[in-house]
Amino acid sequence: MTQRHSVLSGSTFEEQIGYARAVIDGDWVHVSGTTGFDYTTMTISDDVVEQAEQSLRNIEAALTEAKCTFADVVRVRYLLPDRADFEPCWPALRRAFGEVRPAATMLMCGLADPRMKIEIEVYARRNPA
Repeated sequence: MTQRHSVLSGSTFEEQIGYARAVIDGDWVHVSGTTGFDYTTMTISDDVVEQAEQSLRNIEAALTEAKCTFADVVRVRYLLPDRADFEPCWPALRRAFGEVRPAATMLMCGLADPRMKIEIEVYARRNPA
């Protein structure tokens, strides 16, 4: 039987909307779309690169709790309202995923809060040990 477990970050959005930062389902880890909010202060930078870096820190925390790392990521999706904001984020994204080379997609779309400039979601596969 597959074991399912939710990972919560403490974000007020999880409680208000009714979701988990990540769901572990057997060897798979599904990390929800993650924005650049610092969940300890519920603040967000105006700078898209800083938001991308904070998003990656938030994702890394969820992956760590799920006992995996960026090296286990097989799929990443980037969601941005403005395509011009994507390229400035590339160095931060490359630091996280450059060696891993997961399948990736960038989509332009509106995000839940106008302060949000990037949202990142990942799927990882834990190494069964």
